[in-house]
Amino acid sequence: MAEKKRTRQPNGASSIYFGKDGKWHGRVTVGLRDDGKPDRRHIERKTKAAVTKAVREMERARDEKKLRKPGQGWTVQAWLEHWVENIAKPYVSENTYDGYEVDVRVHLVPGLGAHKLDRLEPEHLERFYQRMQEAGSSAGTAHHAHRTIRVALGEAKRRGHVATNAAEIAKAPRLEEEDIEPFTIEEVQSVLVEAAKLRNSARWVVALALGLRQGEALGLHWEDVDLDAGYVRIRKNRLRPKYAHGCGDDPCGRKAGYCPQREQIRREHKSTKSRAGRRTIGLPDPLIKILRQHQETQERERIAAGAEWEGKGYVFASPTGGPLSPNTDFHIWKRLLRAAGVRDGRLHDARHTAATVLLILGVPDVVIDSIMGWEPGGAARMRARYMHVTGTMLRKVAQQVGQALWELPESN
Repeated sequence: MAEKKRTRQPNGASSIYFGKDGKWHGRVTVGLRDDGKPDRRHIERKTKAAVTKAVREMERARDEKKLRKPGQGWTVQAWLEHWVENIAKPYVSENTYDGYEVDVRVHLVPGLGAHKLDRLEPEHLERFYQRMQEAGSSAGTAHHAHRTIRVALGEAKRRGHVATNAAEIAKAPRLEEEDIEPFTIEEVQSVLVEAAKLRNSARWVVALALGLRQGEALGLHWEDVDLDAGYVRIRKNRLRPKYAHGCGDDPCGRKAGYCPQREQIRREHKSTKSRAGRRTIGLPDPLIKILRQHQETQERERIAAGAEWEGKGYVFASPTGGPLSPNTDFHIWKRLLRAAGVRDGRLHDARHTAATVLLILGVPDVVIDSIMGWEPGGAARMRARYMHVTGTMLRKVAQQVGQALWELPESN
């Protein structure tokens, strides 16, 4: 029975011994606890061979940094709520945080929150995505939830709370490429005719001519526009407003956004974060003329507003100089399309249209990338997504093919 005798191992080394309970035991040092003491994991098996194998597997997992940290295990709900508020929120943009928070609160916690974090499996996620879509969520919504939990579990893995990221293994919900048809030149002209009847009509000219994103257009300041030199610098993005109740001890009973005394708790705009997004765009002469007229109209509004004028420097502002609401801006776009007798489309389709016009004009790719604000690494993919071959272009190519193949050269 000499092999059963427990001998002392060097500090930090694993040990295997036969216990008084008639079972074999192993102890593996895998690191330090929060109090600085060694973290020794215990393994129990019926045979020496089995415990030896388990000890070696734990040592290998330790060396590959795939072991969960000691302490009380997280549930998926506890980790997601901790991650979104204490880890993600201080370091991501407001809009990114909003997306994470909705995914966590509305979808992930109700659907997966009861699971132990370190026991979450890819199959759990895949069945969850299927249930989401069966309950009426779109594939895009399920895919967004997948991206959120993938980021959250990635952070849990980096911190040693899980050995693997189940969301990296799980199959994401399938997204079918959306078929987007840009507005034709005739449709654009109809929209611009109706836009001329509206206040801030230049807002829609900028969208269709320059392809600015909504946040870029609404975040545009006069200090970034040089009408004499004929260019505009894109440096700021308008953020969606977020409100808190201001009714104090006498609650209004409404949502914060509809509180009569609501208070804005989010900054109005942020700097454009990507290098490609911070760009300078040349202005066509007709657009320069339109912006000069818009500037004169805004000056008259400033005089009429008097002391109520906020004077924040927005190119497209409220009648008192404040920033425009992205939600209101969206609904104006929808009404504009109906008034112009043009088919319904997303506001972002104006950006697709602008990119396609650049394609029709034969503008070099590198110039298109700069105007649209696309990162060099993904520019080719973005061109394929945003720029559409039109019927006019197809007919032109067909004529060129016909001339090349069927028209005989003139004989001397």
